[in-house]
Amino acid sequence: MEATEETGAAGGPALDQQALDEAVRFTSELIRIDTTNRGGGSCWERPAAEYVAERLDAAGVDATLLEGEPGRTNVVARIAGRDPAAPGLLVHGHLDVVPAEAADWSVHPFSGEIRDGVVWGRGAIDMKNMDAMMLAVVRAWQRLGVRPRRDVVLAFTADEEDSADAGSSFLADRHPGLFEGCTEGISESGAFTFHGTVPGSDRTHRIYPVAAGERGTAWLQLTARGRAGHGSKTNRENAVTHLAAAVARIGEHRWPVRLTPTVRSALTELAALYGVAGPNTGPDAGPDPGFDVDALLAGLGSAATLVEPTVRNSANPTMLDAGYKVNVIPGSATAFVDGRVVPGGEEEFTATLDALTGPHVDWEYHHREVPLTAPVDSPTFAAMRAAVERFDPGAHVVPYCMAGGTDAKQFSRLGIVGYGFSPLKLPVGFDYAALFHGVDERVPVEALHFGVRVLDHFLREA
Repeated sequence: MEATEETGAAGGPALDQQALDEAVRFTSELIRIDTTNRGGGSCWERPAAEYVAERLDAAGVDATLLEGEPGRTNVVARIAGRDPAAPGLLVHGHLDVVPAEAADWSVHPFSGEIRDGVVWGRGAIDMKNMDAMMLAVVRAWQRLGVRPRRDVVLAFTADEEDSADAGSSFLADRHPGLFEGCTEGISESGAFTFHGTVPGSDRTHRIYPVAAGERGTAWLQLTARGRAGHGSKTNRENAVTHLAAAVARIGEHRWPVRLTPTVRSALTELAALYGVAGPNTGPDAGPDPGFDVDALLAGLGSAATLVEPTVRNSANPTMLDAGYKVNVIPGSATAFVDGRVVPGGEEEFTATLDALTGPHVDWEYHHREVPLTAPVDSPTFAAMRAAVERFDPGAHVVPYCMAGGTDAKQFSRLGIVGYGFSPLKLPVGFDYAALFHGVDERVPVEALHFGVRVLDHFLREA
């Protein structure tokens, strides 16, 4: 679909072809800037931040570069809206990416190659594509004389792929004034096409999940202490044995179902789409006696994967460390667990971990971030739904809760309610979720064109 007068009906003239071309070119060029984040402060986002700032400045948008640590650069800019009384909207994307092993890829992960209508490289999905679309939309507004309804604050952040200490956390804690007036925000992991299979049929539903919640991050360190000794001797105070038993209990634990309002809404809308029985609904809907969420998920075909990770808390053991020699029983042993907590599930999580670790193993938070929830009956969610459906009339927009987390957690400290909305229209067979942190990450050119149109339409009138 080419840009037309209709596509720009909201708040001024339509996007031009240059905006579509820039979304693609900027994605490719940002990929070529290697911003690999290996954790522990090992990243250098400055070149990507300077690239962003130069393109904003060239369009007449004042960009501020901020560093909490040398080379860990963030960019913030504000576009004034038509209605000064309206609350501001934060649009944020991170500049860092996870590591990529070139030998595993079909193309070099930092080539930004455009081949057969697809842009290849690390960050094509997570999330230099969104950074590029943000730039393309704002630059088009400056060319076309468009102003959004409310102030739009752009934030291009460092360090999202690790602790966010040098990125959104630094911005929220040290520069809150830059986000003055912002009440809502949008960022990654939402409004992408999910082709949901229909059980017993060759049909699919074209679903666009928009994130209205995130599980909390609860990374744990477990420590068992015992009596060191010779490996040939009986030892009832073996730290490795105590730790192994606790890790096994955690890994095998079946967490109970806890339906948050966002997940309940997701299940309700998906159940209606698939013609199966859903949960109780309404603002005061409580436990559903006899409701079997797993049976419902079985009736949703592949769409169950959108919801299944978020109907419960979870805790997955991921790392073990003990000992230094095979015939020496160590005095201590440690393990790490990736825990995720649904909104409202913190007390249950803590009590359960106390019980599962038992008397011989201590645990503490290695890294912790709050769970988030956002209203699905808000005007902003309705505007996101309308923007997607405008450019894909066959779409089914549904809310969902992210299994993981984003920079929205840090910006929530400022009272900013976060949604996941980085629109892409993807073809059948394109496994969006598998490309996050995966090999051969890529994004279709047409998906970027769709995303720019949807993002532009939403931001003008949201």
